[in-house]
Amino acid sequence: MARRRALHDGRPSWTLCAVSTIDARAFWVTGPGRGELRTEALGEPAEDQVLVEARWSAISRGTESLVFHGRVPPSEHERMRAPFQMGDFPAPVKYGYCSVGEVVQGPDELRGRSVFCLHPHQTRYVVPADAVVPIPSEVPPGRAVLAANMETAINGLWDARLRIGDRVCVIGAGVVGCLVAYLAHRVVGCDVELVDVDPRKAPVAQRLGVPLRDPEHARGEADCVLEASGSPAGLQRALALAGREATIVVLSWLGDRPATLPLGEAFHAQRLHLVSSQVGTLPASQRARWTHRRRLELALRLLADEALDGLLTGESPFEELPQAMPEVVAPGRFVLCHRVVYG
Repeated sequence: MARRRALHDGRPSWTLCAVSTIDARAFWVTGPGRGELRTEALGEPAEDQVLVEARWSAISRGTESLVFHGRVPPSEHERMRAPFQMGDFPAPVKYGYCSVGEVVQGPDELRGRSVFCLHPHQTRYVVPADAVVPIPSEVPPGRAVLAANMETAINGLWDARLRIGDRVCVIGAGVVGCLVAYLAHRVVGCDVELVDVDPRKAPVAQRLGVPLRDPEHARGEADCVLEASGSPAGLQRALALAGREATIVVLSWLGDRPATLPLGEAFHAQRLHLVSSQVGTLPASQRARWTHRRRLELALRLLADEALDGLLTGESPFEELPQAMPEVVAPGRFVLCHRVVYG
């Protein structure tokens, strides 16, 4: 087993050698807007490996949509690799990082456990034992597909250095934006609003305990703005809603889309701080004590609240994924977290 370089989400990737015939089926992107299921032969797990039978995975409408449509810039082909990706961008490529399954072979302490793994959509897979994280008993395994998005939200709030009592504006009520607002709302004294152009997301926001406002009626003068809209317009709005000397944290990754920002207006006079957040790198303030695994374990524990089930807006059988994927990532669809169901 050989390790590859660290990937866009900061975890190591492993290359595995097949030594026997355990069959699996996996979803591959075969071209812009196209995908298919392929059969693969897996190796028997070694002593330090596990065989996982997938139960659920989830489609990330942000990053995965860019991958599915072939919009990963060539400069980012290496940094964007997912931990157990096969193939290369733009295609054919096996990509994804939200898998929940059951360990059917492996060390005694893991066998039979429900686990989360940063793995593409695949019916079963063999990975190193330290690449899976057991799901806490208080978290339903089907909800644990949100763990990677929760990690991103945690990292974004670490980058924001949120303070007690801050007025917080979160732009973009996708899964990451909703999770950021959910966590910020639980910081003592913080006044949080979630901003999105789609009023259909209001019941989800209400379930999470935060108000949803359209961009034109957001109050502004925020101490901290976290932008997770995936849209250049959302980033432009973030500048307008920030108060003097506020911090704007950009969680969106736009792929090959440029963003034009009005830096010639009040940006300098307001002394705004524009900060990028990327889940692959732990913030400097946390790096001495935290690891990616510790952060993932925290993300899983934070999924114990049943209010988060509001983010699960649909599901499809794995066998229908080639037909479902184009619909799920299509612009304008009311989709938050879409689960893929196995078996």
